[in-house]
Amino acid sequence: MHIPDPRRWRALFVIAIASLMVVLDASIVNIALPKAQADLHISYANRQWVVTAYTLTFGGLLLLGGRIADYAGRKRALIIGLIGFAVASALGGFAPTQELLFIARALQGAFGALLAPAALSLISVTFTESKERAKAFAVYGGIAGIGAAIGLIAGGLLTQYASWRWCLFVNIPMALIAVALAIPNIRESRLVGTTTYDVPGALLSTLGFVTLVYGITEAATPGHGWGSGRTIGFMATGIAILAIFVIVESRTAKPLLPLSVILDRIRGGSYLAQLFVAAGLYGMYLFMTFYFQNVLGYSPIKAGLHFLPFTAGIAISAVAASKLLPRIGPRLIATIGLLMASGGMFYLAQITDTSAYVSSVMPAQIVMSLGLGASFVSLASTSLFNVPFHESGVASAVLNTTQQIGGSVGTAIGNTLAISATAAFALAHPWHGPALPPGASPPDAATHGFTVAFQFGALSLLAAALIVLFFINVDRYHLAQHDDVREPDPEPVSGGAPPLS
Repeated sequence: MHIPDPRRWRALFVIAIASLMVVLDASIVNIALPKAQADLHISYANRQWVVTAYTLTFGGLLLLGGRIADYAGRKRALIIGLIGFAVASALGGFAPTQELLFIARALQGAFGALLAPAALSLISVTFTESKERAKAFAVYGGIAGIGAAIGLIAGGLLTQYASWRWCLFVNIPMALIAVALAIPNIRESRLVGTTTYDVPGALLSTLGFVTLVYGITEAATPGHGWGSGRTIGFMATGIAILAIFVIVESRTAKPLLPLSVILDRIRGGSYLAQLFVAAGLYGMYLFMTFYFQNVLGYSPIKAGLHFLPFTAGIAISAVAASKLLPRIGPRLIATIGLLMASGGMFYLAQITDTSAYVSSVMPAQIVMSLGLGASFVSLASTSLFNVPFHESGVASAVLNTTQQIGGSVGTAIGNTLAISATAAFALAHPWHGPALPPGASPPDAATHGFTVAFQFGALSLLAAALIVLFFINVDRYHLAQHDDVREPDPEPVSGGAPPLS
């Protein structure tokens, strides 16, 4: 009989700190971004790199990070990831230029890609009893749910009463505390046997998406556009590199991304839908942050608080959807949810620089969030449909990767559309209001740019709904049969730890 690790609950506390740090980082930096842009003189075309530099490296290296953690040691990967994340956060906090901030954010993403899968795997190998494991995953899921809300409030407080730089510095004590507690309380575990790391695959996928996003960004820079040779050249190069990545993966003995995982109709449809969801959603956070602070004049803390209805709506609908899923099935829930999200985004695209939050923004937030929470639960279930159990970890990582990559590309496209629309509106409608700070866009023009980005987001969410409707042809009966036939992973784990599940 396997004796439970007596330090398992202390280990969960460490994992919770590490996971909270990663979750906080996205929302806390978003709230700080307007102040950081003004302080470091970041151009409107480049502001999205504060977000996408992180999401691109995180998403591009996530699969590799998970494999390294499994075979090199999950405790070791967690500690290295924590220390690296802290160093990268310090670098970003002290950054005197936008370039150094972008580099720091990319490093945060790289170490996060090592840290996040290690933390999740450690829950599986530390908690061997099913009821305890369920409690541990409930804690992990709860952190993911409340972490964004905490980040919005903390980001507002730190930015308003200290500095935007503290939104990065705050990671340092969290990481150091987690490392100090991890050393005595977490035991090492790793998969036995030799493995090869598909480093070329990781580098090709990351380089391909970075190049593609850079090309999209170039379309928003002065003197360029969607039809310029520079823009087309970088975008074409990025697509070519990604094509090479697919070829390499199809011929590698142990690929980073087994193509069988994504070529299944239901799983592939789930990943594609999630890609479009993230593409439409991630930019919304960015543009609403600027709308709240730069157009409506909200303080950072007030801006953070005005995102809370959106966060609460996702949490409420996710709980409701998890109960409805066995009765209705994922296809109908996800389709209706994504149509609601798309409709809410279209409603948000009607805002002006004088709109009231209660009548123009909050209703859109509520409708979007209720739809998105339901779709997240449904897509998470179908992304693992009929996947061999020993590849379930890879399948889960692919879902997270598509979220990060889709969000990166979607944010870049939305930002480029917003900048172009803002410039065109400002030219056609000269500003006659109060004098503006140097380089600032007129509120009406900036808001028009945001609405164009929201229209793109709404269309992206609508595309996701259609993908679910036509590709994910699974009902509640198929899902129930799938859950009944899953078997344990036969691959052994060293150190007496149980196999991953």
